[in-house]
Amino acid sequence: MSYAIESIAQSIGARRVGEYEATIDWLLTDSRSLSFPEETLFFALTTKRNSGVRYIPELYDRGVRNFVISEEEFKQVENGELRIESAMQDDDAQPILNSQLSTLNFLIVPNPLKALQKLAEVHRERFNIPVIGITGSNGKTIVKEWLHQLLSPDRCIVRSPRSYNSQIGVPLSVWQLSEEAELGIFEAGISEMGEMGALKRMIKPSIGILTNIGGAHQENFFSLQEKCMEKLTLFKDCDVVIYDGDNELISNCVAKSMLTAREIAWSRTDIERPLYISRVTKKEDHTVIAYRYLNMDNTFCIPFIDDASIENVLNCLAACLYLMTPADQITERMARLEPIAMRLEVKEGKNNCLLINDSYNSDLASLDIALDFLVRRSEKKGLKRTLILSDILETGQSTATLYRRVAQLVQSRGIDKLIGVGPEISSCAARFDDGIERYFFPNTEALLKSELLKSLHSEVILIKGSRVFNFDLVSEALELKVHETILEVNLGAMVENLNHYRSMLRHPETKMICMVKASAYGAGSYEIAKTLQEHHVDYLAVAVADEGSELRKAGITSSIIIMDPELTAFKTMFDYKLEPEVYNFHLLDALIKAAEKEGITNFPIHVKLDTGMHRLGFEAEDIPLLIRRLKNQNAVIPRSVFSHFVGSDSPQFDAFTRQQIELFEKGSQELQAAFSHKILRHICNTAGIERFPGAQFDMVRLGIGLYGVSPIDNSIIHNVSTLKTTILQIRDVPEEDTVGYSRMGHLIRPSRIAAIPIGYADGLNRHLGRGNAYCLVNGKKAPYVGNICMDVCMIDVTDIDCREGDQAIIFGDDLPITVLSDKLDTIPYEVLTSISTRVKRIYYQD
Repeated sequence: MSYAIESIAQSIGARRVGEYEATIDWLLTDSRSLSFPEETLFFALTTKRNSGVRYIPELYDRGVRNFVISEEEFKQVENGELRIESAMQDDDAQPILNSQLSTLNFLIVPNPLKALQKLAEVHRERFNIPVIGITGSNGKTIVKEWLHQLLSPDRCIVRSPRSYNSQIGVPLSVWQLSEEAELGIFEAGISEMGEMGALKRMIKPSIGILTNIGGAHQENFFSLQEKCMEKLTLFKDCDVVIYDGDNELISNCVAKSMLTAREIAWSRTDIERPLYISRVTKKEDHTVIAYRYLNMDNTFCIPFIDDASIENVLNCLAACLYLMTPADQITERMARLEPIAMRLEVKEGKNNCLLINDSYNSDLASLDIALDFLVRRSEKKGLKRTLILSDILETGQSTATLYRRVAQLVQSRGIDKLIGVGPEISSCAARFDDGIERYFFPNTEALLKSELLKSLHSEVILIKGSRVFNFDLVSEALELKVHETILEVNLGAMVENLNHYRSMLRHPETKMICMVKASAYGAGSYEIAKTLQEHHVDYLAVAVADEGSELRKAGITSSIIIMDPELTAFKTMFDYKLEPEVYNFHLLDALIKAAEKEGITNFPIHVKLDTGMHRLGFEAEDIPLLIRRLKNQNAVIPRSVFSHFVGSDSPQFDAFTRQQIELFEKGSQELQAAFSHKILRHICNTAGIERFPGAQFDMVRLGIGLYGVSPIDNSIIHNVSTLKTTILQIRDVPEEDTVGYSRMGHLIRPSRIAAIPIGYADGLNRHLGRGNAYCLVNGKKAPYVGNICMDVCMIDVTDIDCREGDQAIIFGDDLPITVLSDKLDTIPYEVLTSISTRVKRIYYQD
């Protein structure tokens, strides 16, 4: 929802300095997350380590014009200590207030964080919808995400991104509420007394869920009871509160809080409770749960067996029942619940071991949950039980008390082997039972240097530690390396590329089309489109309607342009709201006829003009007839008019490019003059954005630059895609022998030859073989030997310290894709789009 800047100033009680007329859609506290500069309001927050005011000059240069700043730090602005450098001029940096009051706004407040929270409160007041507030020590994010899975088929839901549950994260989450929202689901996390009040005023939940209470962030609380009472502050004005009625601590605290809300305290023991869990039956790979609610008995199953998942799902069940979700829908959707990332990951380990990776948090409650999961997995597999545990940090308990309780948990769960990492747990080694095999190390590095991990065999290993111990390295050392070829796609790098080109736009209101055709240049269209949608690009563009319909089926709601529409695909475009390019009268007439037959009016189209490419498009002399044809019907309506540059990436074609711009400007103006509504104009591709900023018009099209390659000089901006595989086998081959088909790999010395599972069927071009190119193994060049086969190729690793199972990088950060395209005398597009669909794509975000 949009707010005028003066309305925001009034809402947060700010003194406004500046005269810039602005409408705010986006709130920003981290400059790295900037997407829509002109519509963004930046809050210059101050932390122990940093001050947001430092980023104001950079943000101004990127197009941000609205800032919330404290009285004290505004003095830096007034005194000229903050200086800006305009991207549009060559002037020296100037004090930020010099001649800038007509182009920016400062909202000056005593405390920017409190102003952010106040604005979220004002925004929340506009919505009279159910809002679920979730708090507790463990399980908040899982309950939130599972509720979304269970309820989103029937409702438009706004929920906290990731774990945005802090004093900063909650207002940014609440700000996402829009007129379409039918339900809000927000987490609230605290680390000390007095924090929950502010979160409560912003979330203002009507439904409260209290999850497990444990020792996380306990250091600032006198007791678990004090923490629980503070968390219950969130529910003071709720209509209903949901919690585990069998938990004595929680039940006592709820009673002391004297909440006026209705209670759904579910219970496995008390049949008088509103939600009675009559039976929980754990099977090999799922759990069956029977319950009674309002005197009705029902049953469902979930694809999990650990106690934590059962507890979390019962909280979700209570919320679904309160929101009157039919029992049959609950049953159906519970069975399809998906695990939440970074929670008890189970992987196959070396030497017949099974790994349970929970190296993301560490407290007593989550340790107990993870140990329960370990026990059940070991019973199923008949394997020994091993726990790798780091120091448990920030519990507020003495070391002796804490590790006495840890030792009790370890003993009660029948752990066979304990590997302790950290000075605190090592100092308490004597507390652990003599019957347990015990090893202690001062840090993770010492553990990795030892031979202990290599000796683990036929064990279920729980890796449990605080993030600072980097136990992901332990997991990696124990994980069984699967021989597979994968394309890793760095979504964070792609977003950086997006923002790199956004920063080149002369006007922040200029719209952006992002090309995701050809499976997003080989990266995988859905994940790329999903990320671009989250970053609010204006349009996505694909080649054919089937590509667009697959994105729609996968949940992509952004506007989608079809660049090469087929006459047989009109129905698909109508059904999935895909907007076609129209480039000649035959296509236009057929489209109008099909739309009229379907009873469709004002279906958006994108009119293409030919200004010199001579591939597709209306000629200049066609425009008068085109206008008449468009105005004599109402089935379709021009949404944009565009053309294609021929050589915007090369200075040698600049004169021709300027001629194209002139022709386009004339033709597009002629079309616009015939219609009262705004028709967007665009001609700039990736190179045009950078080299011809004066031709950016209303919209630009970002292609190869989005994927990290500059079309101007083939330099890498931020690498997005890394193609990698693993060494299957290494053999010694004598001098003068040959390798591969047709004996094309002639050896001139005794060599170590490695086979890797990638070939031309995966997209590794055969012309790279026979020493014409190389991959990287442990950072060193390994030339391809002999002919590249369909599924395998051979590389020379004679001078490289490597072993079977090590990685080989085909292209990536240290081996740019342009090295391969240059060897093949082609363009990076061809290499990227040649990666076979059988290559597994893995997505991550830095």
